[in-house]
Formats: sequence, C-alpha cells, structure tokens
Amino acid sequence: MQNGNHLSVNAETYDRDCTFCQHSAIAYILKETPHFLLAADYAPLVEGHILIIPRRHYTCYGDMPGELDAELFALKNEVRQFFTRFYAPPVFWEHGIFRQTVFHAHLHCFPFGTTRYDLNEGLHSQVVTSQEDIRRWHAQRGQYFYMEDASIALLFAPEMERYLGILKNVFLRGIASRGGKSEWRPPQQRIIEGAPLIKAMIVKWETFQQQGVNYAHESSAR
Repeated sequence: MQNGNHLSVNAETYDRDCTFCQHSAIAYILKETPHFLLAADYAPLVEGHILIIPRRHYTCYGDMPGELDAELFALKNEVRQFFTRFYAPPVFWEHGIFRQTVFHAHLHCFPFGTTRYDLNEGLHSQVVTSQEDIRRWHAQRGQYFYMEDASIALLFAPEMERYLGILKNVFLRGIASRGGKSEWRPPQQRIIEGAPLIKAMIVKWETFQQQGVNYAHESSAR
C-alpha cells in the first residue's frame, strides 16, 4: 500500500511486547504516514472497520503529543471521505484504556452513519472541542472512552453502565444498519467471518486512492 517516512524508534516510544509496536505483525496496512499507520481491523465488526494507529507507543490518544494532531486530523478526514463515498459517514471510537485489550493508542473508524445516541440521555461526561480536551482529561482523570460522529465528539467516564449503554444503542444498531450481525461475537469468529469483508474493503480503498482526489474535486464542483 502507501508508504511514508519511517521514524527511528527509541525505548520510550517502543514496547517490544506490544502488538501494534510490531508493525510487521499488522496484516492489512492501508497507508503509512510519518507518524501513523492506517490499517484494516483484523477482526472487523463490519466491512470498512479501520484503525488509525500511531507508530510510536502511546497508551491512548490522551497520551499523544499535540504536534501529531494535524496529521491525525488529515487521516481522519481521508477516512471520512472514503466512508462517505463507499459506505456511510464515520463514527470514530477510542477505548482510552478503559476496556482496552491492546494498550497502544488506536482509533476505531466505523461506517455507521448517524449515531443514535441521544444527548438528553446524559451518558457523556464532556463535549470535546479539541484533542487538548482529551489530553487534559487523561492527565487529570486517567481512563475514558471517546465517540465522535458527523455532528459531535464526546468523552465518557469509564463506567460500565455508560459503556454498555453506548454499545447497545450505538454499536449494535450501527452494525445492524450495515448488514452485520447484531449479536456480539468473539474475535476468533470475527476473524473468520471478516476475511471477505477486509478483501472487499481493500478493493474499494485502492479504487479510492486511485480516483479519490479527482472524485473529490468533481464533487465539490457540482
């Protein structure tokens, strides 16, 4: 796929026991930039499930320095354009250490379209206006989880009731809206069932990379 410049890795930003620090272990890398990898999730919940992963080892995005924000935003925007063209607008999700299984920052990107979370439910703890809000929360309070759709970005306190509420009202419905299975499945099952989803998504991604810029220019001129 696409390659960027490789950074030298030092002891402070590399964990030899971390799966995501072992870049060769990430099977489906779609794009590389100087500080990030864009990869297909190896056990996708739906077709189009993508991860944005920092090359260096940060425990979560709240731990990542601000000088990487612009590069992150550019990748998110590219994913947004890809999803909008081939699927539906994205929902971005981060565990922020809470309920995390790989303790290396990674942002999930799902083509769920409009979320069904009602702000009046009051499950969220903070409306996010910048990455600095996430860093401040992490520095002061530690764990969190994060969700962003086309209209708003939100931080949630690390509480199971809130977490399960979002899984039920946003994720399971989002999966169902994309023709996926609404029941929660173990990773091994998702790996097997996800292989054709990854293959189909990669074909679309390659088409997008070849024609995406021209398509964006044509669309903006309409």
